[in-house]
Amino acid sequence: MINVHVNIILGSSKLIEGFGRAIILLTKGTKFFIDDALYSTKSQRNLLSFKYIRLNRYHIEIINGKSIKYLYITNVECGKKYVLERLPTFSSGLHYTHISAIESHVTTN
Repeated sequence: MINVHVNIILGSSKLIEGFGRAIILLTKGTKFFIDDALYSTKSQRNLLSFKYIRLNRYHIEIINGKSIKYLYITNVECGKKYVLERLPTFSSGLHYTHISAIESHVTTN
């Protein structure tokens, strides 16, 4: 475990309490494995980089719906494309979803 100060809008804060491997499970069951995830119990929101989507061998598409844009996370198996997740977009341009914490393990020395 480590403590790292992070500069945020309100000043410096001890947000990062550790780092390590994380498994993120999205709404429809898509799993992401991140080897260098940062751990913070104080964070109410998380960011997932396109880099990690691609490292997990998924593909990304931006689709215009009737009144909203969506980010599609897709997978290709046997030449057929499957839409795994459909993430709506905030007006700011960020895509969002809900992640439920199932379990967590922390190891310290």
